[in-house]
Amino acid sequence: MRKRGVKQFYSYSLIGITCALLDIGVLNGLLLLFPTRDAGLLTVFNTLAYTAAVLNSYIWNSRYTFNVNKNKKQFAGFITQAIISLFIANGVFIGGLWVIEQPDLLPQWLETNTAKGLSMLLSSLSSFFFMKWFVFRK
Repeated sequence: MRKRGVKQFYSYSLIGITCALLDIGVLNGLLLLFPTRDAGLLTVFNTLAYTAAVLNSYIWNSRYTFNVNKNKKQFAGFITQAIISLFIANGVFIGGLWVIEQPDLLPQWLETNTAKGLSMLLSSLSSFFFMKWFVFRK
């Protein structure tokens, strides 16, 4: 990766950490208020948490990581990549819960947050490459 690409990746990663904290915070807040193991409701909670993080990501990454002027075409590209990344995030999250779930072996919060962490890692990596090569490409 060239120097600019490395700088972008580090900036994206720092912003990603703040978005990850927001994502995890929203998910765990919803689970604290409405405890559930229902896959449909967990998907809704994960989607809400992901959406909060993605909107935050768009604002910060467009200004600092990729330093571009926002326009309608770019925003449409961002929404498209966000939807694709959301499918990845929800698929990995629910799939991860299914694989990890062991009755009474691990606390539920640990299972949920482990699956969430894997979900965030894979959707974030795909999101970075979509944004770099398609959305914020100059």
